[in-house]
Amino acid sequence: MNVIETGFPGLLIIEPRVFEDSRGYFFESYQEDRYREAGISASFIQDNESKSVKGVVRGLHYQLNEFAQAKLVRVIQGAVLDVAVDLRAGSPTFGKWFSVELSAENKKQLFIPRGFAHGFSVLSETAIFTYKCDNFYNKEAERSIHPFDGNLNIDWKVDEKQSIVSEKDLEAPLFVEAQMNFSF
Repeated sequence: MNVIETGFPGLLIIEPRVFEDSRGYFFESYQEDRYREAGISASFIQDNESKSVKGVVRGLHYQLNEFAQAKLVRVIQGAVLDVAVDLRAGSPTFGKWFSVELSAENKKQLFIPRGFAHGFSVLSETAIFTYKCDNFYNKEAERSIHPFDGNLNIDWKVDEKQSIVSEKDLEAPLFVEAQMNFSF
């Protein structure tokens, strides 16, 4: 597998080695030893999956420390623009966002360490998004940042007026008002 540094400490793009022939393809979507060799020491304990239609924007979601989650995300059908925002005080990329297109075709994965808010927009007609987490969901620790916060100015590659966003995400605070307790 190929590991690409993003310029955000700990945030990594993973390109798995794909074996293709006339029958189709095969690749290891996760193999603990290889990920550890790449510097990913998270112990994943839960897998999640969602299906969304074109124009959906989910996020920006995170959980406060001690319930924070590292995630390994990928798309198994369709395409999304995946976005991570650094919430770690003292980080050289604090308050900045990173995006990458993940698709069933490119098979890229994004490792998002604890201390990032996460979201994605759906670029294809439908998308099935799956991710591993290293901590369980905790409702009391759940927080969000408004996905269309003008100060973050994230280009979701989806028209805001045409986007499909949950009421909960639309009511989320702006970045400057969001509760965070992460440090670099």
